[in-house]
Amino acid sequence: MTTRWLTPEEQRAWRAYVAGYLLLEDAIDRQLQQEAGLPHLYYSILANLSESPERRLRMTELAESLKITRSRLTYAVTRLEKDGLLRREDCRWDKRGSVAVLTEEGMATLERLAPGHVETVRAGLFDRLSPEQVRQLEEIFTQVVAGFQEDGEALPEELPWRRRSSGCSGSS
Repeated sequence: MTTRWLTPEEQRAWRAYVAGYLLLEDAIDRQLQQEAGLPHLYYSILANLSESPERRLRMTELAESLKITRSRLTYAVTRLEKDGLLRREDCRWDKRGSVAVLTEEGMATLERLAPGHVETVRAGLFDRLSPEQVRQLEEIFTQVVAGFQEDGEALPEELPWRRRSSGCSGSS
């Protein structure tokens, strides 16, 4: 098999993407840690639940929307549950699964953190782009996601939220 090395243009684009992503993720994480002691992933869990009907979502659906493994989600949900920001309930329609539910305290925390989070995202990304670049960014990453999902039909083991870890992944 012949390696298809990146062209110089592709190499520059790749390195720019990696550097930009890491710097933006670091800025978001620092802001959320300073304001609430929460990493970005935990904020994202709260935000996803806040946008769901009745502020509840099955764990497998939550893992899928966050593009993370079920074991990673279980670990994060356990911490958020301990902090009173969400709770887990048995799934009424599937006894094997569980549902994450945003508590009132979790919603209040999210509402308190959202302005600073949005400002960090805006300052770190969107204020640096033209409207046309924002449109292109959406178009580019929509295409990237579609490629990974092979038009919505990716193999189960290829998608993070469907992967099994070697340890216990908890209820999903």
